[in-house]
Amino acid sequence: MNQVFVLRVSLVAALGGLLFGFDTAIISGAIPFITPYFNLNEYALGWAVSSILIGCGLGALLAGPLADRSGRRRVLFLCAALFGLSGMGTALANNLAIFVAFRLIGGVGVGAAALVAPMYIAEIAPAAIRGRLVALYQLAIVTGILLAYYVNYALAHTGDHNWRWMFAAQIVPSVLFGLFLLGVPETPRWLIGKRRESEAMQILQKTMGPANAVNEEMHRIRQSFNTEGKVRLADLFSVRYFPLVATGVLIAVFQQVTGINSILYYAPVIFRETGLDTSGSLMQTIGVGLVNVLATFLAIGLVDKVGRKKLLLGGSLVMGSSLTAVALCFHYQYFENYIVLISMLLYVGAFGCTLGAVTWVLLSELFPNRIRGLALSLATLSLWLADFVVTFTFPVMTGKWGTSATLLTYAAFCAIAFLYILSKVPETRGKSLEEIERILIKQS
Repeated sequence: MNQVFVLRVSLVAALGGLLFGFDTAIISGAIPFITPYFNLNEYALGWAVSSILIGCGLGALLAGPLADRSGRRRVLFLCAALFGLSGMGTALANNLAIFVAFRLIGGVGVGAAALVAPMYIAEIAPAAIRGRLVALYQLAIVTGILLAYYVNYALAHTGDHNWRWMFAAQIVPSVLFGLFLLGVPETPRWLIGKRRESEAMQILQKTMGPANAVNEEMHRIRQSFNTEGKVRLADLFSVRYFPLVATGVLIAVFQQVTGINSILYYAPVIFRETGLDTSGSLMQTIGVGLVNVLATFLAIGLVDKVGRKKLLLGGSLVMGSSLTAVALCFHYQYFENYIVLISMLLYVGAFGCTLGAVTWVLLSELFPNRIRGLALSLATLSLWLADFVVTFTFPVMTGKWGTSATLLTYAAFCAIAFLYILSKVPETRGKSLEEIERILIKQS
């Protein structure tokens, strides 16, 4: 196995996650400046922040079939172009409608990249290191989030147009992503599905090494495509596939309804409620982003050793406990001794090394080759719709119920997620995609 080649192409694909993280998180530092500029109330603010997620849902819906038809690599090129266009458009927007329109365009790129990048990595990586390599995608997301927090802090005091420079900053990584993609191949599984077996064999020789291993893998992949007929949406709801699809959708939804993006997008707002000024709240938000990155490194080290299920269970418990602690601090107005900051960091750290990274790994593994594109579209669409609901409702819920009750609601979803994962989610560690397919379809 050529580990350098596998790592290189996986890192390039994972860069789509960096743009995903940057594009979605840059709004956090811009909120105090776009709110007066566009004269936003809590509903309009929720829409300005969460509108990108409608685009994410559309991108997820379109990307699966498009990736199956045109290839994973071409869709990633499209994502790079959409990221750059979004950064330019939001930076130049003079009214809320134009701002939201370009947020939606960026969302299409984010939603497509969130589906295709981990799919690409899962389809090109050997089984023994697939979990770690797919987790690179989550590392890229949280690195993008941290980068956005640093950009926000650096540009916060650069004048009336500081928020425009925040959004314009994403043009540079968008261009770099597109250039790096020129050096990566298509995935062998997609090529075999399109009967381009000689090209697939060349790539498998780089990722697997020995000729006998390559021939065995080619045979297994061919067999997984042997089912006759074009894949239809109705196939996802068949007796054969529906249990797997339902599990994937619910895991995707749990990643969001446990509250992570409300914390990441609105962290400066939450910290200001504890008495901090704008600079102090942005600095503590950088701490949140840094912990998110460090926790994802931990996930990369653990996901192929501990397994997917144990990490998801542990994360749900720690996240729920941390949110409860923050909720109690807000309820009793206790903001001393950095309890809120420590609990927030513990929550984000637990998410980063469990639900954050492992959800993408599990979704990339769970679905059979034949339906992977379409099933991932449905699961990722569900994720973005859940994210939209959580992000849009956060300022409304905190305005009506208060921060404490809002965070307790997310803690309750952590408990529900724990119980579902315990009873329904399978372990996929160390198995090839085709082995997982045979085992899970038998069980269902």
